Amino acid sequence: MVHSEAERRSDNVPLFAIAGLIALLHLLTNGRYGFHRDELQFLSDARHLDWGFVPYPPLTAFVERIGLNIFGLSLVGLRLFSVIAQAVVIFVAGLMAREFGGSRLAQVTAACAVALSPLPLFQGTEFQYSSFDLLWWVLVGYFALRLLNSEDQRWWVAIGAVLGLGLMTKYTIVVLIAGLILGFVATNARRLLLTPGFVAGVALALLIFLPNLLWQTHHDWITFHFLQSIHARDVSEQRADGFIRDQFLLNANLFAIPLWIAGLVRLLRSPRYRALAFLYLVPFAALYFGKGRFYYLAPAYPLLIAVGAAEGGRWVERLGRRSAIAVEAVLFAGIALSGALACAVLIPLASSGPLKAFALKNNGDLREEIGWEELVRSVAGVRDSLPLDEQQNLGVVVANYGEQGAIEMFGPQYGLPLPISTTNSAWLRGYPTPQPTTLVVIGRSQRSAEAAFTNCRLAAHTGNSEGVQNEESRDHPDIFVCGPPRQPWAEFWRDHRNFG
Repeated sequence: MVHSEAERRSDNVPLFAIAGLIALLHLLTNGRYGFHRDELQFLSDARHLDWGFVPYPPLTAFVERIGLNIFGLSLVGLRLFSVIAQAVVIFVAGLMAREFGGSRLAQVTAACAVALSPLPLFQGTEFQYSSFDLLWWVLVGYFALRLLNSEDQRWWVAIGAVLGLGLMTKYTIVVLIAGLILGFVATNARRLLLTPGFVAGVALALLIFLPNLLWQTHHDWITFHFLQSIHARDVSEQRADGFIRDQFLLNANLFAIPLWIAGLVRLLRSPRYRALAFLYLVPFAALYFGKGRFYYLAPAYPLLIAVGAAEGGRWVERLGRRSAIAVEAVLFAGIALSGALACAVLIPLASSGPLKAFALKNNGDLREEIGWEELVRSVAGVRDSLPLDEQQNLGVVVANYGEQGAIEMFGPQYGLPLPISTTNSAWLRGYPTPQPTTLVVIGRSQRSAEAAFTNCRLAAHTGNSEGVQNEESRDHPDIFVCGPPRQPWAEFWRDHRNFG
């Protein structure tokens, strides 16, 4: 189906509307709770910009720094970039359906199905690198589709630019790169390889990624060691279990399952588009056999849903009018119902009442947004209870990046010093000079605190006024006041590097 320019502009209206409504939903609800512990790590790293960080490449922290400069510590403002990324993904899903010859109905179907899928919905609720990772995957799929349809080599440059940004966002995009290369090598699309456009795209991707590559070389490939540690933890804690199950339950809308399955089959059966099937199959195999987390594959589904929507639209057109209306009604009702349930679980729709209780019960990420400012106030209260001479030479030792970000971002209003942390990139920044002689220690058990520090005593308990059970309130609720480490600071720092 060939669309005129006027038809394209007309078809864009419902796509903009769908993306805009989802964006508005996030803007109205994103200020309900507090920062997630992962967001606090990004906020901390945003204040110490570099060409790399231990857990991830630099782009997300750079974007967060822009947000900080514009909005300050505004939940809605700092999450705006994630909301924009999700809105673009929804819009591009409709464009992909159009590029496959889908009607306006197919485009709307693709946009709605992606908009109301659990993982894309979640990406608009927090500031996470996975929000931008989703965007880059979807754009690569769209640009690769445009390349196959037009054979215009300039699309390689666009693909290279996006892959460069992807490498500066989240390293798991290498499985998408593998799928792209293998897909073109293994199919008749190989004629588009080793062309000037392809070489330019590769060169651009490497140029964008080069600063982080040099940073990794300078820092002894510390992120590789971090990823090894985190992967071993995930496997030991069975976080990679349920990979196949959650492809159906969480990565896409339940009623979009027929669409993405049909889309995958359509790509595999099409000599022209078969290369695009590898953008799903290769990452799936790599993540499944490598025991990756289920959501690493979530960005691959908008492309499949778009193809399936275009194919489904053509199938519906061949039905009788009543049958077509019935099929469409069931599909959209199912997508809406499944999406409503996902919204109730993932989005802070209510600030109180049963709906909030339901969300907190079923969404551990929302629980991790509660209690951080109360924690900082508790630490400040412990500091204020100390003799003046101890207050004047005080340090706050934290055990994880959530505590680190909370003390760093909220502590200044209480006059607290910067946190002392051996976790992730904070370890690279080193211990304070001069070293404090009195330490407020959080995030540790009494046994752990006494093993690391001298003269520890229990000073207070953390928690939150809502009584929500999360990692802070459940696993390490005690605050201790201690003397210096049992080792000299240099040895303590060397022996206590922590990945988390």
